[in-house]
Amino acid sequence: MTTARETVLGRIRDALTLAPPRDVPVPRAYRTGRTLADDERLALFTDRLVDYKAQVLTCTADHTARTVAEALREHGARRIGVPAGLDPAWLAAHDGEVRQDSAGTPAPALDTLDGVVTASAVGCAETGTIFLDGSPDQGRRALSLVPDLHVCVVDLSTVEVGVPEAVARLVPDRPTTLISGPSATSDIELERVEGVHGPRTLVVVIRTDA
Repeated sequence: MTTARETVLGRIRDALTLAPPRDVPVPRAYRTGRTLADDERLALFTDRLVDYKAQVLTCTADHTARTVAEALREHGARRIGVPAGLDPAWLAAHDGEVRQDSAGTPAPALDTLDGVVTASAVGCAETGTIFLDGSPDQGRRALSLVPDLHVCVVDLSTVEVGVPEAVARLVPDRPTTLISGPSATSDIELERVEGVHGPRTLVVVIRTDA
């Protein structure tokens, strides 16, 4: 009598005989090269971020520190974590405590922070997605996932229209984190619950002239 295990393995063997050879080229005719004017790209990116329930603030490069400080103050964030390579000028107007993160900082210590401020690598306007790649001004993944507030500074010049254009700007061997709004899930009875896998609040500071 054939066992269930033998039946499953037999079906796998049959499927493998029908599979195409591994050297068959896979067409990847992604739509690329799309561009938008700065104001259109900003409007699209902002619309998608707000739709994901992120808070969006815009400023010029010389007002970055003031805008970041206003965002932190609005959310009552005093103890702030930052990656080692973050521009210290961005926190010049913050009157609270600033803790520089390191690989040796345990996750429970990150949970005592009121929020985190990071830069970003790339943005995608069409999907409202922010890409972090672990660069010194963005830090390790845990830093942007454990604290309940993430203030992320994005230069409009790094925001591409679509996903293919955005991915093309990334370094393939870097640890990439994709952020589309605050952490949320609707798995249980289709009720939205925020803060399950990361920050409950995402504030995106878009610098329009950097």
